[in-house]
Amino acid sequence: MPDAMDIFSTREAIEFSPGVYWIGAMDPSLRTFDIILKTANGTSYNAYLIRGSEGVAIVDTVKENFSEEFFRRLESVASYDEIKVIVLNHLEPDHSGALPQLMERAPHAQLYISQRATAMLKGLLNRSNDDFEYTTVVTNDLVSLGDRTLRFLHTPFLHWPDTQCTYLEEQQVLFSGDVFGCHFCDGRLFNDKVGDFRFSFDYYYAHIMRPFKQHVLNALDLIEPLALNIIAPTHGPILRDRPARYVKHYRELSTSSLSGEIGDNEKSLMIFYMSSYGNTARMAEAIFAGADEVEGARVSLFDLEGGEVDPFVDLIEGADALVFGSPTINGDAVKPVWDLLSSLVVINLKGKLGAAFGSYGWSGEAIAMIEDRMRGLKMRVPLSGVRVKLIPDDDELSQCRAYGRNIATILVGKRIENHVLDLADLA
Repeated sequence: MPDAMDIFSTREAIEFSPGVYWIGAMDPSLRTFDIILKTANGTSYNAYLIRGSEGVAIVDTVKENFSEEFFRRLESVASYDEIKVIVLNHLEPDHSGALPQLMERAPHAQLYISQRATAMLKGLLNRSNDDFEYTTVVTNDLVSLGDRTLRFLHTPFLHWPDTQCTYLEEQQVLFSGDVFGCHFCDGRLFNDKVGDFRFSFDYYYAHIMRPFKQHVLNALDLIEPLALNIIAPTHGPILRDRPARYVKHYRELSTSSLSGEIGDNEKSLMIFYMSSYGNTARMAEAIFAGADEVEGARVSLFDLEGGEVDPFVDLIEGADALVFGSPTINGDAVKPVWDLLSSLVVINLKGKLGAAFGSYGWSGEAIAMIEDRMRGLKMRVPLSGVRVKLIPDDDELSQCRAYGRNIATILVGKRIENHVLDLADLA
């Protein structure tokens, strides 16, 4: 077998565990993946072949325009009539692109997919489900290759609803799909040989897995008890050196650091604002003071003029309530507020409490626009925002203080006197 250092000059399979081969493809020139991800080092489309005493299994395929490379590597170690099992851990086109050809070349093979993948099969492969014979599997279902056993783990929404992982029991290899992957193309293939891919690993997690943190934690509950010699993802290096540390790192990335900073009985409320002439800032300070009066609420105040957006995203992820303040300029909220709101698509805000406030000179549309955005992010907005024309007077600042107190009161689960909540905003 060729050394992994020669991967760009060979079309042969790479054996990395007895009878287990990498048969994927490298895409070093790719610079943008799925529009939103930058790929400074390109990517790989990892596919695998497992040889058992009673047949061969293929785990995942490659992007369609890399099919020739995939089939040449496959053919270097197996014939198509030996293939008994095809597993697709995830049906996204970069993993399923070569499946139609593979099914034609290995017509006796049985396709194994998750139950949620059936609805996607027709659309992604542009064929009727009747064109394929397939078996759906759930956690702990087994497939035997004689002396090799594949066990399936249901890991939905990592990062599509159909995602699963496949565990080769005898050799303790986890074929993890997109989990533990990254867009990093390096012909040396293995994590103990390639260049430094830490940034790519964390960047991939932040953009692909972070919005589904609870699903990551659920998957880790299945994965952490496994004995792991190797983690074989569908993108990036094969993790053969201390694979458990990548599992541990996923646990760290998926656990809020804020939980260790506030008490078990406290709720975190964060106020973010931008002020042109100091009027919205005065409102923010009054809302902060009111909220801080409520026992059980830990309140923080941040001026967006003095900070970068990215660190605030980490803070927001661990918060329970978010309040945004903006003046209205040209009929809109100001850009730093929109920049922060638009960056929040990478985290799960569903159910967090939201509120808005701001000063205005003419029409004051910013507050309603911010509220609409928060509702679009699945946040709860139980109180109408506070608007003040130009400079807030003492009575208006008192209203702001009461507004902050009311938001914090709702946050800690108490009733506001003489106030009726809109049930739609509590959904």
